[in-house]
Amino acid sequence: MIAAQCKMARAALGLGVRDLAKAADVSPDTVARLERGDELKPVTVAAIRAALEAAGVEFIAENGGGAGVRLRKG
Repeated sequence: MIAAQCKMARAALGLGVRDLAKAADVSPDTVARLERGDELKPVTVAAIRAALEAAGVEFIAENGGGAGVRLRKG
């Protein structure tokens, strides 16, 4: 997951930084650091990604068209 994907996922879900931080059990500053492109521990990135996925986001790999996100159907 890259910084832009985190921002896009939050926007798609209508979540604020604090909302995501609470869902991922991390501090709001940690989410902000990820979205700035700072390097975080893999376990921390995994927790944020898992929270976004649990909320209904699918991550799209960069396969020539650029990395992205979409909302899961249903």
